[in-house]
Order: sequence, then structure tokens, then C-alpha cells
Amino acid sequence: MQWDSLDEQFTKFFGGPLFKISSFSFVVLVIGVLIATVVDLRTRRVPNVLTGLMALVGLGLAATGVSGVSLGTAALGLMLGLALMLPGHVIGATGAGDVKLMAAVGAIVGPSLAFKAFLFTALAGGVLAVIVAMRRRRLSATVVGTARMIATPLDAPREIKAAPRASRFAYAPAIAVGSVLATLVG
Repeated sequence: MQWDSLDEQFTKFFGGPLFKISSFSFVVLVIGVLIATVVDLRTRRVPNVLTGLMALVGLGLAATGVSGVSLGTAALGLMLGLALMLPGHVIGATGAGDVKLMAAVGAIVGPSLAFKAFLFTALAGGVLAVIVAMRRRRLSATVVGTARMIATPLDAPREIKAAPRASRFAYAPAIAVGSVLATLVG
């Protein structure tokens, strides 16, 4: 079964498209975020070559009219993805690879879905943080640290940098879940 016919059948049955972007762009997105997830879980890094390739493919698909978003919209999505994740990197909450991954996602999906992907990613990241904290038997310490950051936001960068290595986790899985959810329900 072809992707487009699947999307058409889904639209007939549910009254709306399965994919909020072209089927091909959706496949590119899923493959890219899955590779990023596997690599991040194994090495705690998201390679520049992967995020750069994803961004270029997203812009290329837009330039050729395949993605369902214009080239300008894809570029705006890239910039928005970067802008949304950059503050988290500046305070030490996310790695640079995570920022570049969200920018690449934005290039593939455009600004509207990039914003929704960011929101879904934040939710997925919160759930993942709780799961990781529970598995590492650090839930109470994580909750206390989070409460301190909420109570005194200006101290958040210091709190994040002072957190033990055991509090950190790969964030590409959250970006993967958030991005795919945004394209499916966004």
C-alpha cells in the first residue's frame, strides 16, 4: 500500500489527514529522529552530520515542493526550532545536539508544527525525566531540585550545572516522541 493511499483512506475514515506534512517528509522525520534517539541513547550525543543532513533534506524537500511546506516556511521552521531550544541549552538543560535536532525537525515540518513539536517534546521530556528519576531512585531529589528551580528561576542555571551526572539523560527520545506526535495530531 502506498503512503498517499493510506493517507487518503485515513482522511475518509477519520475526517482528517494522517500526516500533517507529506508522507515522504513524515518518513524522513521518523527515520531521522529514530537514528538520533539510538545514537543519543548509546553515546549521549546527537551527531552534527545527522542534524545537518536532516535540515538539508527538509529544506530540499521544501524547495522541490515535496514536503507540503514552502522553502521560506521550512527555513522559518528551522529558525523557530533553534530559537525554542536554545534557551534550554544556554542554561545547561539540553545539549547542543538537541538544539540542532529540533532545528532540523523545524526544517522538515515548518514553524507551526515545529512549535507544536516543541510543546509535545517538553511534555514527553517531563514524563521521561520522571521515569528516569524513578529508575535511578532519584525521584525525590529530582522533585526537590525542580521545585527549587521553579521557586527561584534565576538560580536555575546554577541548579542544573550542579546536578549530579545521574540526573542527566538523553533528550533525543523526547524530541522524537514530541515531533512525531505533533505531525500526527498537530
